[in-house]
Amino acid sequence: MHYITEFLASFWQVILDAGPWLLLGLVAAGLMKAFIPDNWMARWLGKRGIGSVTRAALLGTPLPLCSCGVLPAALSLRKQGASRGATVSFLVATPVNGVDSISVSYALLGPFLAIVRPIVGIACAIFAGILSELSPQADEAPNADQSPDTHEGKSCCGSKSESKPEPAHSCCSSKAEPEPEPEPESSCCCSSKKATPKPEPEPKAHSCCSSKQAEPEPETSETKSCCSSKSAPSKPGWWGRLTGGLSYAMSNILDEIALWMLIGLLAAAAVVTFVPTDALASWGSGPVAMLVMIAIGIPMYICATASIPLATSLLLAGVSPGTVLVFLLAGPATNIGSLAVIRKNIGTPATVAYLVGLCGGAIGFGLLTDLLVSYWDISIQSQVEHSHNMLPIWVSLPSAILLIVLAIRPLRQLVFGVFSRSEPAAPHHHESPASS
Repeated sequence: MHYITEFLASFWQVILDAGPWLLLGLVAAGLMKAFIPDNWMARWLGKRGIGSVTRAALLGTPLPLCSCGVLPAALSLRKQGASRGATVSFLVATPVNGVDSISVSYALLGPFLAIVRPIVGIACAIFAGILSELSPQADEAPNADQSPDTHEGKSCCGSKSESKPEPAHSCCSSKAEPEPEPEPESSCCCSSKKATPKPEPEPKAHSCCSSKQAEPEPETSETKSCCSSKSAPSKPGWWGRLTGGLSYAMSNILDEIALWMLIGLLAAAAVVTFVPTDALASWGSGPVAMLVMIAIGIPMYICATASIPLATSLLLAGVSPGTVLVFLLAGPATNIGSLAVIRKNIGTPATVAYLVGLCGGAIGFGLLTDLLVSYWDISIQSQVEHSHNMLPIWVSLPSAILLIVLAIRPLRQLVFGVFSRSEPAAPHHHESPASS
């Protein structure tokens, strides 16, 4: 009975710790969904190679998101066209760093680890991202759910038409054969206003993308075209995009990760309850100790900032700086609940590459850190803060309650009708002027 009570208390404490950061990650995902166009994301993070992987690592480094909070943000990037390597790089770099954790690291771990930790985090992120690009599934398209504007041949608004020339029926053909009697109606995916009759001396071919409608009728308004120079009416403003993006994040993305987050939080509570700190401190240094830190850190939920007091206690207990660095990387970077969601979105080979890159890079840099500390004879001394609550209760408690309400769909629909499940593409249909 004592263990059950302690487990439930640990579970509630983990929810209090994770709630604010998970909500922050959902808000970040909603903002990206609302205001970052898909074509921008595909252009900067969608290409394979070290460039997009490095940009994703640098993009994620300053964000104050934990392994729970980074998951909805990374899934949003993935659905907006980011490559597997860029997604993995973002998944690794974001939770192990953050401007808040860097400042706390300087105060509690000393300047050496405060400098080494973000550098190693970025390096491990790039390494894991490159391994994911080299995995078998990395040869596929960047995103299975990619937006239509990234498929040229299959979209009526694509910049290029199909290879088979059918000029009279091509929705976006720039040229067409003259037809004496074009069809009276056009069916395009994103039509604008219909033309009004006016005689035209020279009939043009029926084209969805022509600036004028190819009918022997007068043209006094916009053409019925998905690629017209004027956008469709009722384009949402910034407030509409904001509410649509938040609705998408708080419903679609949260529904996708809620079950596995629950499993991960239960596993984290079990680790906190049944694996005491002195058991971790009993392993001093070396590859075996680092493997133990990885085995403990991966299933455990702990954010980058909250892991610092525990890392400080490990340092004071005699654990080597390199082994502590491995824990600081493996613990915040992932948890057992997020792995299933990651595997679903980037595939098994890329997920294995993600873990190999993270764990292999952490052990390699951990061994290098121990060598540098020994060679330079660095004495790492830090102060242990007595407070383990990184956020005040008036922030964590409402966040946990709000998260529970949002995660239970009937309760969410009852309390927040605005957050009822929405269509993934609803928040934004960003059109690029240079898309054709």
